[in-house]
Amino acid sequence: MPELLSVALVCAGTLLAQDSSRETALDVIIMPARTPMECMLQAQTVAAAAGLPGGDQRYLKIACERRHVEAEPVRTARHGS
Repeated sequence: MPELLSVALVCAGTLLAQDSSRETALDVIIMPARTPMECMLQAQTVAAAAGLPGGDQRYLKIACERRHVEAEPVRTARHGS
């Protein structure tokens, strides 16, 4: 499973870039990536292909993130007393 994710956030033009996140974005596009280079190239491709309507009303913020894997709980053996 790829360790990185290319993340593209479609944000309202009224939102400051530093306040843009997955929670505040109008839309989120996520793609797996194997390497940091692939991650940035995919993000640039998404940015170019997005063709966002609305001019200054929306912008695209791109980032590379590490995939968070939920750890399964460790089961311990119970020994009878």
